Amino acid sequence: METGLIAIATAIAIALSTLGPGIGQGIAASKAMEAIARQPEASKDIRSTLILSLGLMEALTIYGLLIAFMLIAKI
Repeated sequence: METGLIAIATAIAIALSTLGPGIGQGIAASKAMEAIARQPEASKDIRSTLILSLGLMEALTIYGLLIAFMLIAKI
């Protein structure tokens, strides 16, 4: 019983930790492209901010994967 719950918790941890940042990255990239289209002269600043924010969003996914690995270790 407990093993099944840990497996379900692992699947939920991986699913949510990839779904949320994935949607966020799509929205951020869309808005950055829109901003670059409106102000091409600010593209360097927008691009560097986008890359930084995408890296931070990707860290959330890695934390979720780490939690999933910790849960798998309990099985």
